[in-house]
Amino acid sequence: MVLRCGIVGLPNVGKSTLFNALSLAGAESANYPFCTIEPNIGVVPIPDPRLLRLSEINGSPKTTSTTIEFVDIAGLVSGASRGDGLGNQFLSHIREVDAIVHVVRCFEDANVVHISETVDPKRDIEIIETELMLKDLESIERRIERTDKQAKSGDKKIQGELAFYQRLQAHLAEGFPVRFFEYREGEAAYLKALFLLSGKPVLYAANVGEEDLPDGNAYAESVREIAAEENAKVIVVSAEQEAQIAELVSDEQMVFLEELGLHESGLDRLIHATYELLGLITFFTSGPKESRAWTIRKGIKAPQAAGEIHTDFERGFIRAETIKFEAFDAYGGEVAAREAGAMRSEGKEYVVRDGDVIYFRFNV
Repeated sequence: MVLRCGIVGLPNVGKSTLFNALSLAGAESANYPFCTIEPNIGVVPIPDPRLLRLSEINGSPKTTSTTIEFVDIAGLVSGASRGDGLGNQFLSHIREVDAIVHVVRCFEDANVVHISETVDPKRDIEIIETELMLKDLESIERRIERTDKQAKSGDKKIQGELAFYQRLQAHLAEGFPVRFFEYREGEAAYLKALFLLSGKPVLYAANVGEEDLPDGNAYAESVREIAAEENAKVIVVSAEQEAQIAELVSDEQMVFLEELGLHESGLDRLIHATYELLGLITFFTSGPKESRAWTIRKGIKAPQAAGEIHTDFERGFIRAETIKFEAFDAYGGEVAAREAGAMRSEGKEYVVRDGDVIYFRFNV
């Protein structure tokens, strides 16, 4: 499963600094090094101490983390929906991501000029949201024009589709993003096919100065208020500090974080929050050759989870032998866990849970 998150924001909010910190953090991973696919795309491993413990128990020489792709999307300016600045590039890249990490400037710095001259998180968030909605309105209007011609044939299905687009158009015109639109049963396919920008789930990253860690400041609080209204999440980070932390080796990072009274870096919190935003969980496979983490969406059943490893596993699925990570850890491995009755044999209807250690049985 390839997961891609776009890092967005106005110019000079710390967006690229945060992306560069993620790049360095990935580069420190021996098991899944950060790699640049394009100048603005990087693959970052998802930290998970459970995976390291499984490798330790089984003596696995290879440990493979699950990953997220982060895209440093071109800075946005007002008028991007009309193509101003790098707007067209910005908007086309957003269509390709699964979620948005919206970096909001929450720091004062006379040496870093704000595009609007003053720091105002609410205004900055509204600029980006407005541009996304304007572009979505343009897409919907084109779709309505095309569907309206087809609906004149009297086809009830097409007329129902047209009514859906018209409701969505009215929703956007009132200033509400697509992610808040309530669609009816049977309309999900219409919405999915549109690839609308303001329908992407959003995580806000309030970028503060180092002196305002860990809780933030008045600017960050205004971001929290907006997120609360949207039922969205916020993390407080200092992009500059994260870039410095990422350059340290692991032991030095831990010492530095302890001095700040933190248990994990802002980047780790960002990665985990993004993972949660997308509704994802992790299951594991582990043995004497390799321990590996796998990403699936919540609610996936065992055969489909097996298909993430190989399509043959899904086609020939027989059963899934599962052990909760906590039991695997407590008993010190598969053999002892099985003898203690901690292994379960699950069939095709089993919904995989976060932390399951699974051995799939299948026919070739």
